[in-house]
Amino acid sequence: MSSDSVLMLNFSYEPLGVVSLQRAVRLLFANKAEVVHEAGRQIRSARNRWTGEVAAFPLPSVVRLLYYVTHRRKTVALTKKNVLLRDDYKCAYCSSKGGSEMTVDHVQPRSRGGKSSWMNLVACCAQCNGRKRDRTPEEAAMALLRRPHVPRFIPFVVVKRHTMPNEWWKYLGLYNVGIEERIS
Repeated sequence: MSSDSVLMLNFSYEPLGVVSLQRAVRLLFANKAEVVHEAGRQIRSARNRWTGEVAAFPLPSVVRLLYYVTHRRKTVALTKKNVLLRDDYKCAYCSSKGGSEMTVDHVQPRSRGGKSSWMNLVACCAQCNGRKRDRTPEEAAMALLRRPHVPRFIPFVVVKRHTMPNEWWKYLGLYNVGIEERIS
């Protein structure tokens, strides 16, 4: 996230999402939110002609709404890029890390009725995908190293991209549980 992004919390300190700095400041001036954590930067006003004073306003990194918002849980769209982000661009069979050359594999092959779903798609390197072909992992003697799972919206957007400010961990750390679940 850029330095102009602000984590917005519900009244109950539950993460609602990421908003622009401009939106956060508007909420603060409308008395609809409060600053929970400052970004370490300030906006300064022009010097007052008569008093010579300069007003400073701290920019927020985390804001909390002063009222409770009822909301439905957002879901993450099922796309190749999102599957690769969920799996951190690591092959589910050999754990090699790749970039644009990574593919997505159906654990239960589509030719055998496997659906395109979060629980059936994993990141896969081209070599493992070619070796597995249209077989199940058991038939190809290729064990899954990580269990596929449906990502939650907030950690997926912020945590999985490894770009959030350190002070956000306090509010999003609980959502990071289970990202590296292993099959035993």
